[in-house]
Amino acid sequence: MFGFHYKLERNAIGLVVAVIIAASIGGFVEIAPLFTIGGTVEKAPDMRLYTPLEVAGRNIYMREGCYACHSQMIRTLQDEVERYGPYSLAVESQYDHPHLWGSKRTGPDIARLGGKYSDAWHVAHLTNPRDVVPESKMPRYAWLARTLLKIDDLGLHLNALQTTGVPYTGEMIAHASADAFGQATPDDASAAGVSQRYGEATQVRLFDGDARTVTEMDALVAYLQILGRLSDVAYAAADPSKVE
Repeated sequence: MFGFHYKLERNAIGLVVAVIIAASIGGFVEIAPLFTIGGTVEKAPDMRLYTPLEVAGRNIYMREGCYACHSQMIRTLQDEVERYGPYSLAVESQYDHPHLWGSKRTGPDIARLGGKYSDAWHVAHLTNPRDVVPESKMPRYAWLARTLLKIDDLGLHLNALQTTGVPYTGEMIAHASADAFGQATPDDASAAGVSQRYGEATQVRLFDGDARTVTEMDALVAYLQILGRLSDVAYAAADPSKVE
C-alpha cells in the first residue's frame, strides 16, 4: 500500500487523475440526490409565509446567535419525538434563508416552540431566563423590550427573500412596514391588512404586552411563537388519521 502511494505521488499526471476521480465521486454523491428532490420533499398546501414582523424577529434571533445554543431540527429518534414533538420535515424549512437547524443544544430544541408557552412567559424568559428556568445558562435580553424595532426597511428584506424563491407578492412587499406595525398593534387600522395578506391564522396581538411601541421584543416573541406552526404537515404525518 505504501509503495502504491509513493509511486502515485511521484507521478504528477496519475496523482491529478486520481484527485479528479475522487472529487467526481464525492460530487456525484452530493449532486445526484438533487435530481430527485421533487419526490423527496413533502407537500404542504397549508404552508404560510413569515410575516414581516416574524422576519424581523428571525433576523434578531440570528443577530444574537441564538442558533448556536438552540437547534431547530427534531430527529426521528423516539426520545426526541416524545420530548419535542413530531420530527422535522424538509418542507417546513423551504422558506428559511438561511436554515437554522443548528448543531448544538446548550438549550432545548425549539422547532416546535410555537404556542407551547404564553407571550408573557417568553418576555419574562428573555428578560431574565433564571426567573422561569432557574438552571438556565442563557444570557439576559431585557434590552430588547426597550429597543424600538426598525421597520422602515422590511420591504427590502421581503424583496431579498423573494429573489430566493419565497413567494412574497408585490402587495406584501409594499405593505411590509405597515404590516409589521399592525401585527403588534391590534387596535391600529393597519392590523386588518395583516390577516388579509397572510391568512386568518396569523397571530395579531401585543406580543410584549405594551401597546405604546413596537419593539425588538415584539418581533422576537412573534417569531418564537410561530416556530413549528407554519404548517400542520408534520402533525398530519405523525397521526395518519389527520391526513385527508
